[in-house]
Amino acid sequence: MDSDLSLEFLRVVEQAAIACARTMGQGDRHHSDQVAVEAMRAVMDTVAIDGTIVIGEGERDEAPMLYIGEKVGMVHAKNVKGPKPVRFAEVDIAVDPLEGTNLCATGAANAIAVLAASNKGGLLHAPDLYMEKLVVGPSSKDHVSLDAPVRENLKAIAACLERTVEDLVVIVLDRPRHEKLIQDIRATGARIRLIGDGDLSAGISAAVVGTGVHAVMGTGGAPEGVLTAAAMRCLNGEIFARLVVSKPEHEARCRAMGITDFKKVYRSKDLAPGDQIIFAATGVTDGTLMRGVRFFGDGTRTSSVIMQNDPRLIRFVDSIHVNPASDVKIHF
Repeated sequence: MDSDLSLEFLRVVEQAAIACARTMGQGDRHHSDQVAVEAMRAVMDTVAIDGTIVIGEGERDEAPMLYIGEKVGMVHAKNVKGPKPVRFAEVDIAVDPLEGTNLCATGAANAIAVLAASNKGGLLHAPDLYMEKLVVGPSSKDHVSLDAPVRENLKAIAACLERTVEDLVVIVLDRPRHEKLIQDIRATGARIRLIGDGDLSAGISAAVVGTGVHAVMGTGGAPEGVLTAAAMRCLNGEIFARLVVSKPEHEARCRAMGITDFKKVYRSKDLAPGDQIIFAATGVTDGTLMRGVRFFGDGTRTSSVIMQNDPRLIRFVDSIHVNPASDVKIHF
């Protein structure tokens, strides 16, 4: 997979973010998701790849999907004009055209458009179930465990960062299922940042020094776990994760995707084992790492991050998309 594809995937997430940013604050999460999906699919079909969606979005919410197994890229496009390249890279793709649909609908922070791509077979086909997660940065990734008590993990993270536990900030999704987890974290003296949505964006923040986030704990979507793992492969952070399999239908869904060990603790190399990984995200609303989409009279401005693991490279990209007019003025 050519690393130059990173800039092509940048176009994909930028246009998805711009499309749904126009719906920001309008209170219709499904419409926001739909326009993001449509924009992402349209731009993906102009990229010179033979792509397969292995992590789609929307199954649990019955939202519009780039569905699992869907073929994308120029080789499959029917409406792309002009000659096509002779050869296409075979790519597996995980997408979340709008991570944080509620955040976009209400105008809250940290909504993003995101995708990860890898060489064939490089992303786990995760079932659309919940997953226990622990996400940490490079310093503490070899000193924590998903099965360790909360207090022990936080002590280990603090020691690795040469801080006290009281200095730590842990992000947790604000859900009833996390009531005991929240109590356990507060009992240590660590601080909690409760979020309504967007544990993927939170996981990225935990792996970047200077964000003020030191860990993410709790249960969230497995597809988002795979996307987080792809980011961790590029950022040198780590995710520890285990599928929540509590019903016979959960087991059936896992087996259909080739998963038979329901107690396995996955790390980033298990969830995103690809030799070549590209991760791309664009801010829809203002967030910890990226600003949201900004519209002005002569164009649109976006803030994105593009990562790859071979060679390891992280780009923060500020783009101005200029309107086609003769009197356009570029704003700093």
